[in-house]
Amino acid sequence: MAKIMIVDDSSMMRRNLKKIISEAGHEVVAEVSNGSDACTTYEEYMPDLVTMDITMPYLDGIEAVKTIKEVFPDANIIMISAHGQEDKIYKAIKAGAKGYIVKPIRPSKVAQVIDQVLAKSSQKEKVKP
Repeated sequence: MAKIMIVDDSSMMRRNLKKIISEAGHEVVAEVSNGSDACTTYEEYMPDLVTMDITMPYLDGIEAVKTIKEVFPDANIIMISAHGQEDKIYKAIKAGAKGYIVKPIRPSKVAQVIDQVLAKSSQKEKVKP
């Protein structure tokens, strides 16, 4: 069971993601509504993975990824974007995100991407000297 933090400015999206993540057997340890709070909350909870909306107030998802990755380069972050935001997804991946999900979200896709990112991270840890 992984510890997951949800970052999204929509309370409805946070609620939906929490349900999907919990049903997939993971624990949601924190929910925040903007990128600025995501940066401070990440350090407090040290989650195994973060789902991050791209478009948010105060600090967008791309900038939040950059900020988190500067301090925690191994952070596992999955971006969530609206259809048609392919350019922003590319920027997020370049900034260090390890996966993405396009809205509208499907529970099976969310679980699949989370499992893939966690599996890759786990393999990386086994290889470290």
